[in-house]
Amino acid sequence: MADRGIEIFVYSGEIIVPLHVTHVRIHESIDTIYLWAFRNCRNLVSVEMHDRVRIIEKNAFDDCVQLKSIKLLGVRVIKDYAFGGTMQLHGVEFGEELHTIGHMAFAHSSLEYVKLPKVRVLNSSAFYACEKLVEAHLSEDLETIERFVFARCPHLERISLPLRPNIFQDHSVFNVYDDEQDLLDNDNGIYNRHALSRVDLVGGIHSTIASLHMVSWRNEMKNEINRINQVLPNIAGDTKTQVIQQWMRTVIGRLAHCKDEHHKLLKEATTLLELALWKANLDNNEQLEIEGVRTTRGRLKRARKESCVTSGASTVIKNVLPFLALKS
Repeated sequence: MADRGIEIFVYSGEIIVPLHVTHVRIHESIDTIYLWAFRNCRNLVSVEMHDRVRIIEKNAFDDCVQLKSIKLLGVRVIKDYAFGGTMQLHGVEFGEELHTIGHMAFAHSSLEYVKLPKVRVLNSSAFYACEKLVEAHLSEDLETIERFVFARCPHLERISLPLRPNIFQDHSVFNVYDDEQDLLDNDNGIYNRHALSRVDLVGGIHSTIASLHMVSWRNEMKNEINRINQVLPNIAGDTKTQVIQQWMRTVIGRLAHCKDEHHKLLKEATTLLELALWKANLDNNEQLEIEGVRTTRGRLKRARKESCVTSGASTVIKNVLPFLALKS
């Protein structure tokens, strides 16, 4: 099919795609790019993907060495080795549907920046040896990061993560070496470092900290969060995962303590407020009686009962002082 002088191959699920294709358009009826669909299409430079494609099967674009960019806006699952060997792939736009990235899916690619808005699972070595990767922004929904996901990414400087230490399934996420043999084989020292120096937390933690009542608590939490970025530059790549994991546990523990103190303080303040409101209404009822307003003892008792605010911080905070509520 011709388009402005360029021959475009329309992929409609054929088992065999001609290896010489350079430009591909995915047919509207396709929701899955099948196993090995474009494997070894070494001349492929562009793929026009619609947003109803849901699955990229194993090895679908394996060894497409000329492919430079692709949009995967509707894709939910990218399976093992899907883009393995795409040495020049430097631009991938991921959508909010993406749930899982498989083993070695983007290994050895030229990605420089990765943003994964809703991803939950990164299988082992997903971005292994992406030597040009500088930043990775992961989802607050992230549940699992398996071993070697960012191993041998010597220029990765910054990563965004949710505050969830159990997402790390192994301590080798940021390893510079796979094993001792790599150490012996490495002559130029390119893997003898890992540039990761900044971790940003994603999710609701920042709004929670901003809601803490005491300035000292807010400052304490901000200092603890920033501490990781002071120590990471001096930590060896093989131990960065463990250091980040332990830091997360410390942040969670300190935040739990501050939240407990916050709630205690609010409970005390709420109790005082309840007593003040009750006393004010009680004084008003007594003033009515002093001024000669005729009332029975039963009516006065009911009035006093109605003047009492039900004890319980949640009621008062919600209806009287909503700005004191701690955001979760």
